Amino acid sequence: MNAPVLLLDDVTKRFGDFTAVDALSFAVPEGGVFGFLGGNGAGKTTSLRMTLDIVRPTSGRIEVLGAAPSREHAAQIGFLPEERGLYRGMSVLDTVIYFARLKGMDAASARKAATALLERLDLADRLKTRIGKLSKGLAQKVQLATAIVNTPRLVLLDEPFSGLDPVNQGVLEDVIKDLARGGSTVIFSTHVMQHAERLCDRLLLLARGKKVFEGTQDEARGALPSRLTLTSRGDPAALPGVASATPTGAAADGWTNYQLALAPGASPGDLLEACTGQGFALRSFDIHRPTLHEVFIHLVGGDQEIVK
Repeated sequence: MNAPVLLLDDVTKRFGDFTAVDALSFAVPEGGVFGFLGGNGAGKTTSLRMTLDIVRPTSGRIEVLGAAPSREHAAQIGFLPEERGLYRGMSVLDTVIYFARLKGMDAASARKAATALLERLDLADRLKTRIGKLSKGLAQKVQLATAIVNTPRLVLLDEPFSGLDPVNQGVLEDVIKDLARGGSTVIFSTHVMQHAERLCDRLLLLARGKKVFEGTQDEARGALPSRLTLTSRGDPAALPGVASATPTGAAADGWTNYQLALAPGASPGDLLEACTGQGFALRSFDIHRPTLHEVFIHLVGGDQEIVK
């Protein structure tokens, strides 16, 4: 089995009496998109900064690309920080070329890669525009370009969707997918669950510096039962596997809408099979899988600031 591209082993970071990250352990396998999810103040940014050796852990062990955090692998890591910072007097194209050269690319390759990437980010008409003249959203796309221009092996994006309009959020999602398809491992932090649902192969949920879940989306949704709604003539409460059946309103011609909760271990498929086998009349049968937002609220409570 290949070594993970990122490993945190019992990592704690304290700032005085405040514990920002508390005994955190997780591993990110090579390839794909890993979501680092949690409300504001959950410890996401501090964890990424420790990964980059910007701050040092109080205790615990970190490995990045098979080694302790250092500048040794800097060219193989792309980082988009939450706090944006670019040279306001430089042009868009020169900025991206400059960072590409810092990452070891020769001048011709840097210019070619920068130009193609900026076109991909819908910035082809802004190549000569100075950074200081750009809107916050456009400047953020330029900073993203500086992080990924050399197609790094590991890409760390801290709240990358902040400040982007829906169209540009979609562009960024497509870029993240392209990076993963190209072999990069993308780790992005966010408190917006919609992005995670559309992008993540695996995810980590953080609350108050502690890990509350690590795994796939399906495994996360398994923390909550699926909700079932059906429309029937009879009361479904006596059907096998049904823990409760609550009427939610009358439908036409003697039909009634119900919301069902299943008993532990029961599956919607088994219930549907039982309805068919018993001749239990149904007009509709709908399965509502839990969203990541619902899972997060279930696991950490409602006092963490997240967005559906």
